Amino acid sequence: MSTRTGPQHYPGANRDHWYQDDFGGARMEVNVVVLHTTEGRSLPGYGGGASAPNLTAVPDLAAKKLKWYQHFDIDISSRALVNRPGGVETNTLNVCQAELVGTCDPELHTKWQQSGKAHIYWPKAPDWALLGVARFLAWMHTRHGVPLRGPALWPAYPKSAGNGSGQRMSGTRWNDFRGVCGHMHVPENAHGDPGAIDFERLVELAKEAAKG
Repeated sequence: MSTRTGPQHYPGANRDHWYQDDFGGARMEVNVVVLHTTEGRSLPGYGGGASAPNLTAVPDLAAKKLKWYQHFDIDISSRALVNRPGGVETNTLNVCQAELVGTCDPELHTKWQQSGKAHIYWPKAPDWALLGVARFLAWMHTRHGVPLRGPALWPAYPKSAGNGSGQRMSGTRWNDFRGVCGHMHVPENAHGDPGAIDFERLVELAKEAAKG
């Protein structure tokens, strides 16, 4: 199978925090996007890149737009998923990973609200933030062929942790999956992000953006 056939850099993404030179990665032909939330309010350090995704979206709350940072090429495996020995592949199974700065945790959201810390609570994200993610997904669809579809279940955190709502894929289903999913759906992983993000609205916006 051919690899790396599409453009490798998301237009406009900042590459000052580039980790591919240090960590390398497997060559792929991406057909899946995995969405994460960072559970923080700023660009993470990712342990110097040891747990970095392909891209991170940082909300500019004043300008009402997302600022994108790219850490690995689109068709090079990144490092934000657990991959246990002897099971399925995760990071290297044709997956592009995007971390969304903010939280899916309602308790953390309330804590930040009460302390006046501005942030995005992704289950209730404003349309401008969803549109920023949707434009990325539309680009992944038009330039890399990632289908604009995904799992039916996007349960709220903390029920999304582990497999508390039955949303996590089996190894077989994961191997066959093509489209957009969350960290909460990937086998061998326990995290519940991005929680109850409005996936229906996200896909609607992405399909509109893909029309150009």
